[in-house]
Formats: sequence, C-alpha cells, structure tokens
Amino acid sequence: MSQKDTTEGDVATKQQEQQKQQLPKDKDFKVKKVEEELTEEDQKLKTDLDLLAERLIESDYSLYSTTLDKLKEFIVSSTSSMTAVPKPLKFLHPHYENLVQAFEKVTDPKLKSQFADVLSVLSMTHSDNGENDALRFRLISTNDDFVSWGHEYIRHLALEIGDVFSEKIETEGDENVPAEKLNTLKKFDDLSLKKIVLRIVPFFLKHNQEADAIDLLLETDNISELPQFVDKNIYKRVGLYLVRCVPLLPPPDDLEFLQTAYSIYLEHGELTEALALAIRIDDEELIEAVFRASSDLSVKKQLGLILSKQNSAFKNAEVQDLINNTKLSEKFRYVAKELNLLDPKVPEDVYKSDLDSSRETTLDSAKQNLASSFVNSLLNTGYGSDKLLEDDKWIYKTKGSGMLSTVASIGSIHQWDIDGLQHLDKYLYSDEDEIKAGALLGMGLVGAGVHDEVEPVLLLLQDYVANSNKKLSTSAILGLALSFSGSQNEDLLNLLLPLVSDLEVAIEVSALSALALGHAFVGTCNGEITSTILQTLLERDFEQLESKWIKFLALSLGLLFMGKAEQVDDVLETISAIEHPISKSLEVLTRISAYAGTGNVLEIQRLFEILTPEGPAEQKDDDDDEGEPVQEEEQKAQQSNESNKNTDGDEDIKDAIPSKPVKVKKTDADQAEEEEEEEEDDDDDEDDEEKQKQKDDDSLAYAVLGIAVIALGEDIGKAMSLRHYGHLLDYGSETIRRAVPLGISLLSTSNPQVNIIESLSRMSHDQDIDVAINAILAMGLIGAGTNNARLAQLFRQLASYHRDSNANFTIRIAQGLTHLGKGTLTLNPFTTEGRILSKVTLASLLTVAVGFLEPKFILEHHYLLYFLNSAARPRVLVTVDEDLNELPVTVRIGKAVDVVGQAGNPKTITGWVTQTTPVLLGYGEKAELEENSEFIALSSFLEGIVILRKNPDYEEFEKA
Repeated sequence: MSQKDTTEGDVATKQQEQQKQQLPKDKDFKVKKVEEELTEEDQKLKTDLDLLAERLIESDYSLYSTTLDKLKEFIVSSTSSMTAVPKPLKFLHPHYENLVQAFEKVTDPKLKSQFADVLSVLSMTHSDNGENDALRFRLISTNDDFVSWGHEYIRHLALEIGDVFSEKIETEGDENVPAEKLNTLKKFDDLSLKKIVLRIVPFFLKHNQEADAIDLLLETDNISELPQFVDKNIYKRVGLYLVRCVPLLPPPDDLEFLQTAYSIYLEHGELTEALALAIRIDDEELIEAVFRASSDLSVKKQLGLILSKQNSAFKNAEVQDLINNTKLSEKFRYVAKELNLLDPKVPEDVYKSDLDSSRETTLDSAKQNLASSFVNSLLNTGYGSDKLLEDDKWIYKTKGSGMLSTVASIGSIHQWDIDGLQHLDKYLYSDEDEIKAGALLGMGLVGAGVHDEVEPVLLLLQDYVANSNKKLSTSAILGLALSFSGSQNEDLLNLLLPLVSDLEVAIEVSALSALALGHAFVGTCNGEITSTILQTLLERDFEQLESKWIKFLALSLGLLFMGKAEQVDDVLETISAIEHPISKSLEVLTRISAYAGTGNVLEIQRLFEILTPEGPAEQKDDDDDEGEPVQEEEQKAQQSNESNKNTDGDEDIKDAIPSKPVKVKKTDADQAEEEEEEEEDDDDDEDDEEKQKQKDDDSLAYAVLGIAVIALGEDIGKAMSLRHYGHLLDYGSETIRRAVPLGISLLSTSNPQVNIIESLSRMSHDQDIDVAINAILAMGLIGAGTNNARLAQLFRQLASYHRDSNANFTIRIAQGLTHLGKGTLTLNPFTTEGRILSKVTLASLLTVAVGFLEPKFILEHHYLLYFLNSAARPRVLVTVDEDLNELPVTVRIGKAVDVVGQAGNPKTITGWVTQTTPVLLGYGEKAELEENSEFIALSSFLEGIVILRKNPDYEEFEKA
C-alpha cells in the first residue's frame, strides 16, 4: 500500500471521530427497552389478570375454582388479529412459571383438572421449551370441551401431537435414547392421544380444514377413524384429498387411504367413485359391495359400463352383457356415423406420397403390401368395412407369414363385433396354412374383450390349439390370448396349461401358451400357472432356453403378478433359488410388473443399481494389479479408451486386455505369428463375451422398461424418468440404448408432447439401426390415435431418409398407429379420467415392447403386433338414456384442473369448449354437463358410455 493511500485512510478516520463528537450530548444512543404504553382498558385488564394470578399462587385453595373460571372467561372472550398474541396470554406470560409451581401443589383431582385446562392454553407462549406442555396439561385435564379454547389452540395441540408421534417413531428400537426422554414419552400413551385426536378431527372438518384433519390422522395412524366424522357437505373434498395423497404414500398407508376413501364414497352413495377405488384396490368383495349398495338397475348398468373398460372378469347377472362389452361395437359405430367417419380410409390417405415425389421405396412389393395391410387394419379398426381387403386378391400380394397377418387384419377391422366371425370363416377352408392361421388369429381379434355365454371364439379355436401344424397352433393360441385378456376363463386355463408344461411341444408353442394365460389371468397371482411356468423353466434344456421365445415365458410370469406388490415376495425368493441364467430376467420382469403404476421410488432405485456397473468388482481388479506397477498405467490407458465405447462392459474389457504388455522388439515373422495367435484368442474371447453379454443384457433391457412401467402412476416420477433416460442413452450399452425409446413410449402412450417428440425424432436418426427402429415405433405409440400433424410430417421425412427395409416397415406401422381408428382410439393404459390403471392394456403394451427389444425378431414375427389391438379402446364420450338409447346433450370439454384443497366449489376444467355428444376426449381432457342441465349423469366420470337421467329439479328452475 502506498503512503498516499495510508494518509487518506487516516484522514477519513479522524473525520468520523469528529462527527461523533459533534452529536448532541443530551441524547442517549444506547438501546433501551421501551415500556409499552397501555391504554386504560388494557391497564385494567392487566391489573385484573395479575390479581387473579396472585390468588392462584396463594395457598387458599377455596378461591382457585372461581379464579380459574374467571381466567378462562378472560381468555375465551379475548379477540385479536391473526398475527398478534391475545392480550390475556401476553399479560399472564410472566406468571407462567409460578402458576406451574402452584399447580404441582394442588392435590384435589377436580381442581387439578381445572387448573391443567387453563395451563394448557397458557403454555402456548412457552412452546419453545420442547416439553410439549400444552399436550401434557391437556392429558391431565378431564375437560373434553377443550375445542372451545379456539382455533389457534387446537392447531397448536395438533402440532404437538405430531411432534410426539414423530419422536416415538425416531426413538423406537434406539438403545442410545436417554432414559429421561423415554420416561417423558411414556407419559403420552397412545390411547389418551387418540382420544384427543378424535376430538380435534371433527373441529377441523367443521372449519374446512380437511387436509389438517387427514394429516393428523395419518401421523397418528388413525386414518380408518375418518369416515365417522364425514358428512354429506364435505365428503367430496375429503375423498378427493385422500385419493390425491395415495401416490405420495408408502405401503401400506396408500392402500389404507384408498380403503378409507372407498368407505366414505360408499356410505354417501357416490357409487361410481367407490367402484373406481374398488378396482384400484383390486378386491372383488369391495366391487360386489358397491353393486349391493343400490337396487337401481340403471345405476348398476352404469357400474357395469365402468367395469367393461377394464375387461373385468367380475360376474353380475343383471348387467353381465354390459360388463362383457356386448354394446361396444354398436356404440362405437354410432360415434363413427355422428362424426362422419364411416367412409373407409386407405393407407395412401396416411402415406400422402404425393407430398414427396422424390421418395424411392426400399421395401419389396410383398413387404410393402404387408405394411399397407397393417396400416389399413389400424386405420379401420372396429369400423367393419375397408377398401383394401374387399377383394381377396390382395391377400396373395403378400408372401409367407405376410399372408397370415393380412388375413388376420380382417379381424381387426371387425373388432368387438362377434358377427364379424363370418367374414373369416371361409378362410378356414383354404389350402394355404398361412391363410388358415391368419383366420384363426383374426377370430381372436374379432372377439377381443367381448364375451357371452357361448364364447364362440373359444369354440372355434380350441380344436386348433394342439394341432401338429405349428403355424395353426400358435395362431390359435395368440387368437385366444387377444380375445380373453383379463377374462380369467377356466376353460382356457384347462386348455392351455398342459401345453406350457409339455416338454415335447416346441418352445414357441409352450411360450405363447404361457403368454396367453399371463394375459388372461393378468394380476391374479394364479398359483397353478406360476408353479407350472417355473417347473417348465427348470425342466427345459439349456439349448431350448436360449430360444428367443423364452422371453415371453418369463414375461407371462410377470404378468400374473401385475400390480400385486405385496404378494410377489414369495415367488421372487423361489426365482432367486433357481441356478439358471434366465433367473435374473425372471426376477426383473416379475418385480417391475408387481410394482407397475405405483411410482415406488425404492424399486426404481433398485433398477438403476442393476443398470450401473458394479464398483466392487472393478476395485478388486485394480487390487490384483498392485504387484505389477509397470503394467498398471498401460492397462489403465487401454481401459479408459475402451470404456468410452462401452461403459457397461468394464469387466469384459478388462478380461480382454493382455496381462503382460510386450515391450521387447521382435522380428516381423514373430510379430505376425503372435498377432495371429492373439486374434484367435480374441475371437474366442469375443464369442464368450457376446454370449455372456446377451445373458446379462436381457435383464438390463427389462430394467430400462421397468423404470417406465413403475413410474407411470406418478407425474414427478415420470418427469425424472425422462431425465434418467437421457443419461442412459448417452452412456448405456447398445442393448440399454435400444430399450430407452420403448421406455419413453410407455411413459407417454397416446400423449404426444413436444419435448418427447423431438427427443425421439433425434433417436430415429441414430447410427444404431435398432435404436432408430425402436424410436420410430415409440413415436407411433406416443401419437397413437391422435392424428398428430407434427408426427405425420416427421414420418414422411423419415420415409425419404431411411434406406433400411425394417426401418421403413416400422415407419408404416407407426403411421398407422398415429391414425389409429381414424383418430378415435387410444392406447393409454389409464382409464376413468386417468384414475385406474388398466392391467390388460399395460400387459399388451409391455408384450410389444419386450418383443421390440430385438426389432428384427418381432418384425419377422410381425403378427405379434396385434397385441396392440387388445390395448385399444375408444376415447369418446357417448351419452345414453336409461334404456341405453343414444341421447345427444350439450357438454363442456376442457383441460382437467386439480382442485384438491381449494376453497368453495372451483371449476374442475379450464379453457372449455361447448360441444354436443358424442365427442372425442383427448389426453388430460374432461367433460362436464352444462350447469342447470335437463339431465343428470349417473356417473361421476363423463367418459365412455354414460347413462343420463331426467333432472327432477329442471322444470322448477326454469319457472324460477
């Protein structure tokens, strides 16, 4: 520092000192505690309270009762703003400690209770002592009318109850907790606390604090006590809050919340809401209780229509035809007529080749025609007519298995209409095995999700199941799988189970039989099927278990436990005991299915552990190299170079690195001979690595899919999963990268979001053609049934970009999916305003995703794509009268708004437009009847087929 700077600093200091000396000497600048000036009224109140406090400190107990009554009167009658302490509490604050000492000397139980009642309130001003005095004195007092002390006191009491329960949980099982703290906590016994809680909860509910009441019951583990306090004015708000809390709760609290909400809705006659929760809980007894709660046939019809969307196996004689979807085809074609969609479309309407005249197709004519058959079937699914297959000559424009899929597409066009079976019957008499097989598969598509007492599909297909011709057998089995998804049909079980266990049949037949049973009994934990599948895996030869079909055998086991998180532990223990390469894949598939849609964070973390290279093994390799410091740096350099190519194959790469690097110069002959030997060794190592990698990568790919399957039920989890998928795409192995687009598509099926479209669009140009193919399919799945213009444009660009025949075939399939049912169908696995996960739909999507983990395999067996048909359902709202005749009414369609916890009766939709039914519902959209409508809906969910009833108050309102 220069001398000039020092001089300037000294001058500034002197100036500050002079300014201080010039300040007026008559002002004291020291901080003083200024006495608050009280008004005459406040001064009188303070004097009276001081006098009463002094009386309590004295030893004359005869004055205590009267004095305490006066104190209570002063405190209760005091008024104050929300941000200020009531004046009686403020003036009594200095006396608190003396009053506590006086309280300890009182022996009369009645007087002691009265004293504790007052001290409990006064202790609010001493709440920072950490002893929960308000609650301690409340437990001593026998006065049950403590809610009269006011809102702030009740909230303070609830807070201390929550603190006590938290401390109890923290100290449970901890041996290091001080004895003094344990003794203090023992004073707060659960029974006494529960008694106070059950007095606080009605107070909260009465004052529109449903969230506080439910949170308090959750903290004290008393949520099952809630229904007795809920009345008709608040049950909707309480039920909504309970249901919205479920994704944020760990088991078993989530199930208990659902059951509590179910009880509330059932008690107050909100039967459709109760049924939705009973389906989520997956308990047939609860569903039966909902049907028994009403004698109104129209209400039962509405309940049956809600069940039909789940492909439910529930039986109710009064409305069984509705549960079996017998009205679905009729109502769907009514919608098509009203929306002017009856005219069949052709694939060219989707391709729009005239917009890109420069395109040169890379598909041969037979494969191109097969692609058109798929697009035609997807476009016209359920409409009952098309232009392409009017003439049988089209079938012969495809070859081999292409004829099978082309004939099967006729079943897709007549889906849900049992009368459509007659359109396929004639093909059973063909001399071509492929055509007969296609007819069998098509019959399954016709009856997808539609049943009756006769079950014609089962009668027609059962004779072909055990056919010696593998094509006919597998097609019949697949047809049954599509037709009976979720049905739990015992005849189907008896028909197919022997094929699963028969070691003489082809592994393809056995695997597809197991898959059909997995779809039919999805989420049932059927022990007979489970044990048969596990036994088959143990008895099959290793060579047979190397088959690509074995993945479907493993998947079928997972489907049986879909959504049964609490029941999967036993089978996982059995799988872990199996010493077989497929056991790891079995475990992953079963676990992800069991936790499907739960958003369980711990299970997602477990999957990431599977996807992360094991650190201990790497450390062990490093330790082994400590004896050779000369080689260490070279090995690390080689490992670093290789790890940039494949981070998940570290252990295999290290095994391939030579243990002793050559440093001595050699002759050309010696070097050539050594290189030749090394190449032979490397080839052997690569073969072994490839086999081992294949075994490991199966479970890795399933883990990638599992992240999406589990995160489906929770929005935050879905967003985080998308971020993690980005990391896996950047750093994962080839197999992991191929699974990433499929996982993304499961997260956003039939919900095309701009950021996801752009991400998949980039992946569709990936150097790995399999990643590109899966990205293209994923784009089709996220846009399924939406007619999304952005996706349609991207597909046309991709069609002119890709030169790979499989990629172009997949582009056609994706185009057909985007225009599924001419934009009237959806593949979204969530139904009933997004509240219920359809296990049948998710099982179908997961089957196709597992197949596409090896794109060439499923494109070779393209008829597996028809599993998407069993996942499809109309995304429409049709209103009908009580006789199920169409009844057009005016409704509002808008974006659904989450109104949980909002005061009053807020609008549940925003940005609505007014339309006349039938109408299409997009993802996240919700319908409402207009205010003061002539009709009332018998369902809380205006989605699918909704029954309307004449509003009895409508005419009276009009007169008013």
